[in-house]
Amino acid sequence: MITETARVSMWRNSNYTRLLSAQVISLIGTGISSVCLALLAYDLAESDASTVLSFAFAIKMVAYIGLAPIFSVISRHWNKKYALIALDVIRASLFVTLPFVDQLWQVYVLMFAINACSAAFTPLYQATLPKVLTDKEDYTRALSYSRIAYDLEQILSPIISALLLTIISFRHLFWLDAITFIVSAVLLAFCVIPPDKSMGNVKNKRPSILNGLTAYLSEPKLRSLWYAYLAAAAASAMVIVNTVVYVHDVLHGGDTETALAMFFVGLGSMLVALQLPKWLSKHAPQRYHLWGMMLILIALYLGTWLPSWGGFGLMCFILGIGMSCIQTTSGLIINEIARDGDAGEYFAAHFSLTHLWWLFTYLAAGISASWFGMTGAYWVMFVIAGAGAVFYVSSIRHHHSIA
Repeated sequence: MITETARVSMWRNSNYTRLLSAQVISLIGTGISSVCLALLAYDLAESDASTVLSFAFAIKMVAYIGLAPIFSVISRHWNKKYALIALDVIRASLFVTLPFVDQLWQVYVLMFAINACSAAFTPLYQATLPKVLTDKEDYTRALSYSRIAYDLEQILSPIISALLLTIISFRHLFWLDAITFIVSAVLLAFCVIPPDKSMGNVKNKRPSILNGLTAYLSEPKLRSLWYAYLAAAAASAMVIVNTVVYVHDVLHGGDTETALAMFFVGLGSMLVALQLPKWLSKHAPQRYHLWGMMLILIALYLGTWLPSWGGFGLMCFILGIGMSCIQTTSGLIINEIARDGDAGEYFAAHFSLTHLWWLFTYLAAGISASWFGMTGAYWVMFVIAGAGAVFYVSSIRHHHSIA
């Protein structure tokens, strides 16, 4: 159980509260941009929006997969605080240009540039958190709050988007995204981030970029976690790539209804993230990974029936629960494995390897919807998520039990 003293000390840590605030604010902007990007794709390509989005987010994953390991090596020589600020400012300047996009190639170029910055920012942020919160119980709760912050991208952002879309064009909302990154940079400027004490450890001075990936995959718990992420990626890709088309073409809804559907995904995810710190004090993360994969499979199967509004909302809610059961626990597992080494390297490897699944699933979600229709797309993603579940069960049976 988390003691009241631990809770107080955590919230009195001004560096942590500023880091969390910066994350929440920038992620709200990111969430609005996800909604607006889907609407931009539909505006430029209409019924081919699934294909456009699948390629746009595949480019995003290429940036993540290719650049995160490189940045994990280069960033050892960076001042983490100033690097995080600079990356926020660069992303803000790129978002300013999105309202003027009128060609698909421009979407692809900007997606790569923006997410090249994210490929550097996210592992740096994840590696910074345990330096600010050294107490394990505080850190466990912080991981949950971090997950909730990500879920705000799917809860508050769609609501804000839906409200703002009644007033202004979705293209102009990209400017609001830029402002959120500037606010995030200002908050980071007031943080004091302790120096990396592991820099002097010889073990942490591996020169090869591939060594981080090898170290990650050599750990049985991390390898199992990676398999579970295949199921989470299948669910996430279906939500991000095909929700806008499902709402417009199957349910005959509009922009506001698209935002509402994404809200249900985030709501399910947030409810789980709020409870997981308590649950993890009693059971191992692997138990919740299995629950998450089972729920994802149920939701994807439900999607093959092309349900109406009630069923679709329920499906989105279940997908959010399933994804959160897997993703919320990842930071805790990684930090436990890397407690005697460079957490940044493991986080960067996790970032790249898990986004390899997203690269695959984004393409699969968009192409399958284009070739086989929405029903076929749900079947394809069901099979992919099922494969991840099979790999996961096989892995944990050999290496660790479920408590």
